[in-house]
Amino acid sequence: MVQNNDDTSITRGIVSGRLTHSETQANFCDLHPALSPHQASIDASRCYFCHDAPCVTACPTSIDIPLFIRQISGGNAIGAAETILEQNIMGAMCARVCPTEQLCEEACVRTEAEEKPVIIGQLQRYATDALFDDGRQLFTRGEDTGHKVAVVGAGPAGLACAHRLARYGHSVTIFEARAKAGGLNEYGIAAYKALDDIAQREADYILAIGGIELRYGVKLGTDFSLDSLLGDYAHIFVGIGLGGVNALNIVGEDNNGVVDAVSYIETLRQTDDLSSMAVGSNVVVIGGGMTAIDVAVQSKKLGADTVTLVYRRGKDAMGASLFEQELAQTNGVNIILNAQPSEIKAEGDNVSAIVFERTLIDDAGKCQGTGDIFTLPADMVFKAIGQKLDSELDLNDINMKWGRIDVGETRQTSNPRIWAGGDCILEGENLTVSAVEDGKVAAEAIHTSLTTATLTTDGEQG
Repeated sequence: MVQNNDDTSITRGIVSGRLTHSETQANFCDLHPALSPHQASIDASRCYFCHDAPCVTACPTSIDIPLFIRQISGGNAIGAAETILEQNIMGAMCARVCPTEQLCEEACVRTEAEEKPVIIGQLQRYATDALFDDGRQLFTRGEDTGHKVAVVGAGPAGLACAHRLARYGHSVTIFEARAKAGGLNEYGIAAYKALDDIAQREADYILAIGGIELRYGVKLGTDFSLDSLLGDYAHIFVGIGLGGVNALNIVGEDNNGVVDAVSYIETLRQTDDLSSMAVGSNVVVIGGGMTAIDVAVQSKKLGADTVTLVYRRGKDAMGASLFEQELAQTNGVNIILNAQPSEIKAEGDNVSAIVFERTLIDDAGKCQGTGDIFTLPADMVFKAIGQKLDSELDLNDINMKWGRIDVGETRQTSNPRIWAGGDCILEGENLTVSAVEDGKVAAEAIHTSLTTATLTTDGEQG
């Protein structure tokens, strides 16, 4: 990785242009380069093609992994892609961002002999990339049923739900607050994981099935309500993600240089020239999840002199996988565990340092301060301590629990005409693959509801 380590040339404060355009391009190269046909064939041959394979059970979308790997080994990459997308229509992005080391690859039987697992994620990417390069559409819209469904949010859950409903012939209208589809995949994933505009290529592929209208720039609670949609649509699926950011609630949080990590990553993902991104010299990231890792690594790749990630609990409690933690460290990010922020200091209105208190976990599992204080210099502090539902949203039609939407097994809410999925629901796992499964499960339930509906004595659908 290109990094400027000449202390005499370090510019303090938050500035752009720490590295040149070519240097940032080199730093933001593909995290896992695509496999060649020969490489794919070799690793596919390592699969035992297990019956009742544990890797399938470990996959939230239940992709038939042994089948698609067998298809790759037989030279049928397009067939492998169809096997993948039948269960996970966002298989291309999931191949890049799924924590496979904690899911399918961890379950690979080769690990029982302490061998390297089959690289399932990279093989999945190989197959889906082959499909996109080929250009063929594997799925067609079913015969028009006359039923209309509204989907709120064009993220992974919403797109997966819309695609499955379109396959059944239902008409879908997606209401999306932003200017692009894709949600987290487009706006929230580290740039080095989603090169070549893959998030939009995948969204375009999903929408190309037909029967899906996408309305951009319209926000729930501002431009429409769930109640208003119920007047025009038989059912609604809500996949709005988590648009709010948790506050630190400490002194100095309002100083210049304290930045929401989610918004920063969103801006970075929409920037053509990464060298134009302003970043601090001494960056401190507060949090232990994927967002914290992503913003820490990308700050280093943008030319920050020091990047330190601080998490209030231990390594095993971090939301980021061990692979991601190691990725951060190999990219020069310092990780400090068992410490929580207590105050952000400033010179004038600009951040100058952040004070931390060492922590311990008591017998009840709660994080407690120890009174042991230390200070880190900082000109930029990223908040990455979790997200919450946007407070401006109008969700009065459905029950909430612990700040998220409460759903049943089919992702149906307390309102029998409204389903929900993705990060916004109580069971949301903050994973693209889990959001896709939510959308798929909800679509199946909505389809069943639409096709088994009876008529009331008034002739209205009931």
